Amino acid sequence: MGLGFGGEVAKYYAKYRRGYPSVVVDAIADTFGLTTDDVVIDLGCGTGQLTLPLAERVRSVVGVDPEPDMLVLARLTAEARGITNISWLLGADQNVPNLTALLGSGTVGAVTAAVAIHWMNRDALFAATRPLLRPGGGIAVVTNGAPLWLQDTEWSRIVRARLEQWLGRSLTSSCQTDDEGRAPNRKALESAGYRFTESTVDYDAALTIDDLIGGIFSAVSTDKLPPVPERNQFADQLYTALAPNDHVTEHVRVHLQFGHLD
Repeated sequence: MGLGFGGEVAKYYAKYRRGYPSVVVDAIADTFGLTTDDVVIDLGCGTGQLTLPLAERVRSVVGVDPEPDMLVLARLTAEARGITNISWLLGADQNVPNLTALLGSGTVGAVTAAVAIHWMNRDALFAATRPLLRPGGGIAVVTNGAPLWLQDTEWSRIVRARLEQWLGRSLTSSCQTDDEGRAPNRKALESAGYRFTESTVDYDAALTIDDLIGGIFSAVSTDKLPPVPERNQFADQLYTALAPNDHVTEHVRVHLQFGHLD
């Protein structure tokens, strides 16, 4: 069932993937009027970057992911933080109809998909989600903007050059985070009968070089993750290329696309 992001990649994901500032969670909660009576489903939850802060706002959250290793690490993080109102389920977008049978129709305040929609069948998912949602609920598609190696900064250009040399190929894909890549989300939501709105949240994040390297490795599927010696060599090259800096500043633009069930 997994997409190849288990094992060591899941560990990188848990350690280095940044969570979301409260303003992002506020935007989702405010848009759908989420309260402590609500249930939220976080599809493609990974190691819980959005699931955990959502759990602090609502009655319960169901985190769904196709990678067992992701769910194990997410559960451990939740336990360490004393968060007990999350259920972790092995599954994917095609399992949403089963969740309707499990939870009942009209019982869910929101369904979220953060940095995961490009793995999903949008048209089928958005249609299948409608029976789950309560009046005023909806879908939130969250996208984090340009990848670390495609940003308009000198350090990002250095990272891209080293990555392309390391991988032996050009890196141009934005993982559907640009305007063109996000357009199918709007089309699919409107086609499924949702009212569409969108907003953005901008902030700056300081990354150590270790954070930067770990974030890169978290985006590589398990079958393409090089052995440790090669990873160490890449890390050494990046440290040298970015010297004398020991950190970089990433400008993050979070795109929020909402499908409202009015």
